[in-house]
Amino acid sequence: MQRKAYVPGLALLVALASGCSAASGTDGSTADSKDGVTKAAPAPPGKYRTLPEPCHAVSKSALKSMLPGAATLAEADAAKEYAGTADLTYDTDRRVGCRWKDDTADGGRRLSVDFERVVSYDPAVSDDDTATELYGKKETAANLPAPRSSAPAASPSGSPAPSTNASPSGSPSASGSTAPGTPSTPPSGAPASAGASAGTDADELQPRRLSGIGDAAFLNDVASPAGADGGTGPSGRTVSVVFRTSNVIVTIEYTAQSAASAAVPDSKELQEQAQALAGKLVEQFSE
Repeated sequence: MQRKAYVPGLALLVALASGCSAASGTDGSTADSKDGVTKAAPAPPGKYRTLPEPCHAVSKSALKSMLPGAATLAEADAAKEYAGTADLTYDTDRRVGCRWKDDTADGGRRLSVDFERVVSYDPAVSDDDTATELYGKKETAANLPAPRSSAPAASPSGSPAPSTNASPSGSPSASGSTAPGTPSTPPSGAPASAGASAGTDADELQPRRLSGIGDAAFLNDVASPAGADGGTGPSGRTVSVVFRTSNVIVTIEYTAQSAASAAVPDSKELQEQAQALAGKLVEQFSE
């Protein structure tokens, strides 16, 4: 009787092929052959792998506008001021910054920019999600006021509440309509329209969330009256704009200081300058 030949290696090859098929998933996941647990694919990395050179990130035209005192300096001194001073950092792919200082007899200006590239150390959490969490903590720490509702108040019956801007005789008051939250009668000696204008400006210049700058942004505004720290320091105001674009968080701080006896610098100019710079910086990330 003829006996069939036996190939020892054939059974081993079949077993190996069967094991590989069982361990591979069709969705890119892998299964542990011992316990059958499917391992999820790692979260995607952040969009940005590098950061801008911070002292070159702000254009010279922006610096001339934000550091007006430099225009009075000799050319070499002005060039040195515009060059800025880079922050000390040990990993320029993770965090960089630059600072500018502008002093005059009437006070001075300070400007700083900070770029932070956020990296997640948890393979299951993306860089973007980690940056979103960190940005949220910064926004919470700023303690921004709740946004005001623009809806008109309603009377108990459900109909709109009567206007408070009418004079007792029923005719419109001399000041016309006023902004919500401002008195209908301006302070004594002030023009009738001044109260409404001041109230509107005050509302618009409050610390707040911003739209149109990166994925999320907010502005903070902190005034420091002369001697507020118990000493004899000058009055000042610092406007900060913080925004996130993907896995990068950018912080701008713009400070104006006045002479010790002068009033606190006005918000409007500082806020406009800081927001304009934020708009220019976010464009660099979309290029």
